[in-house]
Amino acid sequence: MGAPTVLTEDRGPVRVVTLNRPERRNAIDLVLRAELGDALEAASDDADVRVVVLTGAGGTFCSGGDISTMRRMGPDETVPRAEAAQRVIRAIWGGEKPVLAAVEGAAFGAGVSLAAACDRVVASEEAVFGTAFTGVGLAGDMGLFSSLLVFTLLRDIVLLIASAFVTVSQMPAFTRLTAIATIVLAVLATLIGLFNARRRAAVVDVEVPVANLPAELRGFSIAQISDVHVGPTIKHEYVAAIVDAVNGLDADVIAVTGDVVDGNVRQLAAHVAPLSRLRSRHGTYFVTGNHEYYSGAQAWTKEFERLGMHVLMNEHVVLTHQEHQIVVAGVTDYSSHHFDPHHRSDPVVALQGAPAGAVVKILLAHQPRSAEAAAAAGFDLQLSGHTHGGQFWPWNHFVRFQQPFTAGLNRLQNLWVYTSRGTGYWGPPKRFGAPSEITRIRLIPA
Repeated sequence: MGAPTVLTEDRGPVRVVTLNRPERRNAIDLVLRAELGDALEAASDDADVRVVVLTGAGGTFCSGGDISTMRRMGPDETVPRAEAAQRVIRAIWGGEKPVLAAVEGAAFGAGVSLAAACDRVVASEEAVFGTAFTGVGLAGDMGLFSSLLVFTLLRDIVLLIASAFVTVSQMPAFTRLTAIATIVLAVLATLIGLFNARRRAAVVDVEVPVANLPAELRGFSIAQISDVHVGPTIKHEYVAAIVDAVNGLDADVIAVTGDVVDGNVRQLAAHVAPLSRLRSRHGTYFVTGNHEYYSGAQAWTKEFERLGMHVLMNEHVVLTHQEHQIVVAGVTDYSSHHFDPHHRSDPVVALQGAPAGAVVKILLAHQPRSAEAAAAAGFDLQLSGHTHGGQFWPWNHFVRFQQPFTAGLNRLQNLWVYTSRGTGYWGPPKRFGAPSEITRIRLIPA
């Protein structure tokens, strides 16, 4: 019998579970899946264990599925394989004890999925994450497969209703027809979504009524971009096209409301470089999104400052336009305190010291969830992103369970909140029912 593919070690109340196939870079086969499920369930049942740390031997976390064991299989083999994978995820999600992924070296394919399933991921500076399909813009649990899932569920509902009206002799033909329609609709939605995602975002004009707005500030304009997500499929040319479009708006201010990048500065500096060409009368202002924290917020804020942006981290600037004062404030991402306690998002702090006589107080906040605190602080307008407007149907209907607003202009007490659908996309290049946008916001008298 060979060495165990999963090792366990107790360090006080912490149980370290180590994937132990270093000769295969800890690639997952059926044996490892089974032993990992055993180890995680045992840790969950052990009263002395408070935390589980999942890691890999030999300087690699997990290189994904073991391709050498993959072949055409019948139901007798594929079902146990799927059940073993589901058992591992259930053991992580279903247990009361937190599971931390400690990632050193490579985490590819199924290794990324395994790490992402954990409650927290701690990665070394040398860690590298990669999924097999992101280079061509596909992800195994979204994109085409998402549409196939949705249309398959809709097909099941149609078949259930049809069973009351379609005769037994007609049902086989109807079943075949709906099966073909499901595939065609899923592919069509994905192709339309690909076209919408890869084209340059359209300009969306929005007018925001402001009480007691002086005549000189009528038409004061803000160009907003958000959620560009420069990374695996969004590169230099895509960003350059956005910059050209924004500069063409001749805006008074440019607001960049977070999630610009998905990767570190070393990987992406050349691709975000066009942002240095952004031009407006009063400058470009940036606030962090959650993805900046995933990608190294400290390094990125320095890089964005080098590119000429003004980074606002719970602070404000006072602009004078036509002899009237406008406050532009910015907060760190709503979730930033999970990464750095000193970065806790705080609209009240961002407004401290602002002139009481300012005509308009504008807050840049990545997540719409900042709106309640912004309204209490006394802001007039909040510009946000984060939601992507759901990015593609039907997930736009689920954003409201996590954020107060999905997209567009909304009102909360005396605060206007504009939520951008984003200027790029995240994950698969797919936008269906939620087009990307470059937003031109104009202030008008209420």
